[in-house]
Amino acid sequence: MSEFLFDEFDPVNSQEWKQKIQMDLKGADYNEALIWNTLEGIDVRPFYHSEEHTTKPLSIPGIPNSWNIANEVFIDNGSIANSLALNAMERGADAIVFKAEKEFNVTEVFQDFPFTKASIYLQLDFISKDFLLDLDRFLSNNKASVFYGIDILGNLMQTGNWHHNLNEDHSTLDHFSKSAKSKNILGADLSIYQNAGANMVQQLAYGMAHVNEYLNHFNSNDQLQDFNPTFTISIGSNYFFEIAKIRALRLLYSILAKEYNCPPACHIIAKPSNRNKTLYDYNVNMLRTSTEYMSAILGGANTICSTSYDSIYHKSNEFGERISRNQLLILRSESYFNFDNDPIQGTYYIEHLTGMLAEKALNLFKSIESQGGILKQVKEGIIQRKIKESADKEQQLFDEGKIKLLGTNIHINPDDRMKDDLELYPFLKKRNEKTLIEPILPKRLSEHLEQERLKTE
Repeated sequence: MSEFLFDEFDPVNSQEWKQKIQMDLKGADYNEALIWNTLEGIDVRPFYHSEEHTTKPLSIPGIPNSWNIANEVFIDNGSIANSLALNAMERGADAIVFKAEKEFNVTEVFQDFPFTKASIYLQLDFISKDFLLDLDRFLSNNKASVFYGIDILGNLMQTGNWHHNLNEDHSTLDHFSKSAKSKNILGADLSIYQNAGANMVQQLAYGMAHVNEYLNHFNSNDQLQDFNPTFTISIGSNYFFEIAKIRALRLLYSILAKEYNCPPACHIIAKPSNRNKTLYDYNVNMLRTSTEYMSAILGGANTICSTSYDSIYHKSNEFGERISRNQLLILRSESYFNFDNDPIQGTYYIEHLTGMLAEKALNLFKSIESQGGILKQVKEGIIQRKIKESADKEQQLFDEGKIKLLGTNIHINPDDRMKDDLELYPFLKKRNEKTLIEPILPKRLSEHLEQERLKTE
């Protein structure tokens, strides 16, 4: 049937498409009416044709055949954290992201944990040689699949300080990487850049420069044989671009890894961005996270971390966690997003975007490295300034109404009230502690507008 239908139509070349479009525009300028330029400096055309893609589809190393659903669990009370993790897995989670600010009772947190069925991701806001070794010994004895995600450079960028100091942090990292039985030690948190307002080219370039600091360090210690970093990324609402961003990340990392003769594949855990989430008309956040989940899945993330629609102002709660987890379960089990191949490969538009993002990011990465690397530029405040410039451009577009957030700067419900519903402070917090560098801080687009609305409630 499909062959018969296609035989009924003559092929149309790229020029014929463009001529038809220009005719329908009735004199309007093609470039002004239909080509738009992004914050990344990429011109987006109204259509993409096979004539413009004569080469083979991009070969993206490490695209997984399946993806995991993860829930975040904060460890304050070990018994409560254990209960939350077990409950999440009973209700469909395949992985748990454990977050902790201090050392915890390992056996209490992991009591009855199904190590062979669920992966473990760790986001530790501290670094302790003895604790890490005890934790690795416990988890390896239980044959756990664990990703430690240690990112001392990311901690410096987010807080402005090392955990202890440069030498002690690197010493702890070196000792643990040599002693640990797990090979999934290193992490690079690219969500830092996205949530602070960096555009996608910057996110990718800074991410490559970020992980290159570790590659340089471990290369000097001959520890790259099993180097397998875990990238943590945030996904925004620019649907097709976010798909391309993940693919460009894998492509760029494979190029960088080749230079160090280490495995080309990396591991990616993705979660929705906070930058476009809103306080007012907060249920719209569910729509935003749904498309962000789809971008992460189609782009080829290994694990997708669910994010509750009310996480910016409510403490962790069972209802919000269940809704966000069910969004992913519906996508996987009812929406046919549980494919075992790469459905994006060969799509002209996304192939083009992937190539453009990778090319621009590679050029920016080379520029950063030629000027001493990202650590040097962060210490000098160059990276922070570049991110602020990008964030200011995006903020201006939001303030002018060109970036629209439903219920916040378009189709506003004037009767919406939030002042009495805030369990968490939803805005950028001012910090007074002394720091070695200016930290890279996350900020949502709608913060100023929301603060003004709260004043008038």
